[in-house]
Amino acid sequence: MKSILVTGCAGFIGSNFVPYFLEKYPDYHIINLDLLTYAGNPENLKELEDSSRYTFVEGNICNRELVEYIFRTFDVRGVIHFAAESHVDNSIKNPGIFIETNVNGTFTLIDVAYKYWMEKPFVYNDGYEGCRFHHISTDEVYGTLGEEGLFTEETPYAPNSPYSASKAGSDMVVRSYRHTYGMNTVITNCSNNYGPKQHDEKLIPTIIRKALNGESIPIYGDGKNIRDWLYVLDHCKGIDIVYHTGREGEVYNIGGRNERNNNYIADKICEILDELRPAPEDISSYKSLVTYVEDRAGHDRRYAIDATKIETELGWRADENFETGIVKTIEWYLQKYQGSAV
Repeated sequence: MKSILVTGCAGFIGSNFVPYFLEKYPDYHIINLDLLTYAGNPENLKELEDSSRYTFVEGNICNRELVEYIFRTFDVRGVIHFAAESHVDNSIKNPGIFIETNVNGTFTLIDVAYKYWMEKPFVYNDGYEGCRFHHISTDEVYGTLGEEGLFTEETPYAPNSPYSASKAGSDMVVRSYRHTYGMNTVITNCSNNYGPKQHDEKLIPTIIRKALNGESIPIYGDGKNIRDWLYVLDHCKGIDIVYHTGREGEVYNIGGRNERNNNYIADKICEILDELRPAPEDISSYKSLVTYVEDRAGHDRRYAIDATKIETELGWRADENFETGIVKTIEWYLQKYQGSAV
């Protein structure tokens, strides 16, 4: 049994990744280190509570003693690092915690891994040669795009929010451990994820929740901000492929090739809800609830990822386009909210 430390599994992407990963690889034991902040919900992993191959440890990735204890106790042979503060609005209000968790926490994890796996720079301890540190990052480190063009792995970093700046910093920490110490690292930068188990404050769950409650659906600015939307299970499959077959020291961008603006997102969700759970008689359509609110400070206009590298080198393809993935997402949230206050 091979022990892999996966941080932040109670969050959105991690809680989709771990069940998929455990089912696919029966010889893996996953240790989940999660602080259970606002974005981490133990209910997201309820399906694993009886699994002998899943161990939950509540704690902070910045706690070096705890991280060292986990490596020793479970003889950790790989790290897949999801844990991060990731809500852009919160990073604007309280940037300090983002720097602490995303930069210092990543440093603690990779430094402990380096000292546990390696005898000295570029020399692994016997039996630890295949150990890999996989860092999960975001396309937001690249800044914003104009009306044309795509982010590639060679795009210069230009983060525009405290959140994206903290993720860019964590990427640089991982890069430095590759080049200075010869660690086996990979970094993946993903586009906007959506799907089951996402935190209620994020855009798509907010639209669904507000609509079902008959409340105003808030859309920033003019609603024309564009994101490349990636169904979460497609992202999980991409992480799996990169972790197992990606080239050492490389960066891979994972994107869905699904550019949609926020107006389209709100429109499409309301259209599907009108069909699946029609609005009360006093609301002609859920679309009538859309309300434009003051734009977010420093709101990037457009993100879009060129996923050519992972597609051509590793054979990954997104299985879902936005129109198929959003139906699955809405159906999951309707089930979640069935019979309870939204």
